Amino acid sequence: MLSWRSLEASVPLDDLPGFHRAFLSWRGVEGAAELPLRRVQQRVEAELNKWVQSGQAVRSAEDLLIERATLDGFAAARPWLSAADLPETDDSAV
Repeated sequence: MLSWRSLEASVPLDDLPGFHRAFLSWRGVEGAAELPLRRVQQRVEAELNKWVQSGQAVRSAEDLLIERATLDGFAAARPWLSAADLPETDDSAV
């Protein structure tokens, strides 16, 4: 499982708002690019809670542990994940 907080910590601070907006867009939140920063933060937490409710993630103290496959398709996360953390893909289908 991956630590969401570690993933966030690996993103440079100046890039974090864009990362969060990309996450919200990927999750289907309309108008993510126009949301005020505080609202972006609230919506990210709401989306993470949906993962917990669906069993795709588990709360661990102040962190969230997520299944690797949960990030499959979230291209904005790929630069910040180590090779071991990247969701597995079937390269033979390309």
